[in-house]
Amino acid sequence: MWARILGARILGTRILGAGIMALGIGTAQAGAEEVTLYAAGSLKAALGEVAQRFSEAHGTAVTTQFGPSGLMRERIEAGEPAQVFASANMRHPALLEAAGLGGPVTLFARNKLCALAGPGLAVTGDTLLDVMLREEVKLGTSTPKADPSGDYAFALFEKTGQAEALKAKSLQLTGGPESAKAPAGRNTYAWVVDSGQADLFLTYCTNAVLAQKEVPGLQIVQIPEALSVGADYGLIVLDDTAPDAAALAEYILSEPGQAVLGEFGFETVTAR
Repeated sequence: MWARILGARILGTRILGAGIMALGIGTAQAGAEEVTLYAAGSLKAALGEVAQRFSEAHGTAVTTQFGPSGLMRERIEAGEPAQVFASANMRHPALLEAAGLGGPVTLFARNKLCALAGPGLAVTGDTLLDVMLREEVKLGTSTPKADPSGDYAFALFEKTGQAEALKAKSLQLTGGPESAKAPAGRNTYAWVVDSGQADLFLTYCTNAVLAQKEVPGLQIVQIPEALSVGADYGLIVLDDTAPDAAALAEYILSEPGQAVLGEFGFETVTAR
């Protein structure tokens, strides 16, 4: 069923939307059970909203778990009962598909890296590399392998010609199994920079926007095109025997779901 819907998606999101509405009506009439969604931490605000709207439209409750994509994948591999997985890269869901745990994997959103800087740091896109290399500047990233954001940051380092120096000085402050947690109610990245753990932190632009909303003095620095790293987000249905799991995935890909992702700063898969 999921594979058929994905194949039809190339004909246009309007076709998908009509199929989703039909599925949603049947689901609501049947009194469907909960759907369990595991997703990247960078999707918490956006997919939290998508899940709420899906529940309202289809009469199906959605249980959500958010965290670093690599760690979420490991939890699924260990047997946790996720039905849909939305990752901040394509690799982690592809590994689950290769293991026979679900599929197919489809692209559902894009993101990119920005630099989040403290209010007192003099930095622009043009000076970003020089500032990152300064010995006294604390450069933060997420944790590679555990969190795709860290992998993307290290990919950016590779583009600079100074990769080893940047990797050696970078502080992997978030996204790992042992990473310190932000206080309750705090945005992780706002907290990391505001508390002085990093002067400059490489994270998704969508995360940076949320951090700046919490701490308006923080600066968002756009990465120069030559160093820019894009992030492709992958979606997989892990339990294709549960019709509501496919319906949720379809809703994420539908015009209403994509509109919500766009509202939170993601590039949607329907954007041209």
